[in-house]
Amino acid sequence: MRICVFLSAADLDERYTRPAREFAELLGKGGHTLVWGGSDVGLMKVVADGVQESGGRLCGVSVEFLSARVRHGADEMVVARDLAERKRLMLEKADAVVVMVGGTGTLDEATEILELKKHGHTDKPVVLLNTAGFYDGLKQQFHRMESEGFLPRPLAELVFFADEPVGALAYLEESQGVR
Repeated sequence: MRICVFLSAADLDERYTRPAREFAELLGKGGHTLVWGGSDVGLMKVVADGVQESGGRLCGVSVEFLSARVRHGADEMVVARDLAERKRLMLEKADAVVVMVGGTGTLDEATEILELKKHGHTDKPVVLLNTAGFYDGLKQQFHRMESEGFLPRPLAELVFFADEPVGALAYLEESQGVR
C-alpha cells in the first residue's frame, strides 16, 4: 500500500519522534511505500529513515523552494512547482493518508483531504495519529462540527483517530483489505 504521511519537517522532542519512528518501522516491515514531502530534515527524516531501514520504499514529493532539503536516495522523487501541486501529487500517488504532528502546513493538508472526502472526491482512508494528545483540541472541534450540523457525513466516515502507530496501520490495512 502507498501511504501518504503529512507531518512536520521540524526537529521535535522524543515524545513525537519515537511514535513516528515506530509507525515508519511498521510501514517498512509491512512492505508499504511512504509517500511524503520529500524532505530529509526533522520528523520527515525520522520517518523516511525508519521506512527505508525497515525495507519499505520511499516516494517523495518536494517543492521547488525546498529542493535544497530533498532526500537523496529515495526510490522516487518528484519536485512540484508549488505547495498546491505538491498536495495534489501526494494524494494522487497514495492509497491512504496519515496525518502526524505538524504545524500550519500539516493542518492545511489534513483539512484539504477531509474536505475532498466530505464531498465524495476521494474514498481513501484517513487516519489522524494523535500522538501525545497533540490533536485533542482538533478532535473536539471536529466533534462539535459534527454535532452542530457542519458535516454532511458522519465524522467516522471522514477520519479515524488513532492514539498509537499500531492502531493507525491496522485501520489502514483493514480498510484496504491488506493482511
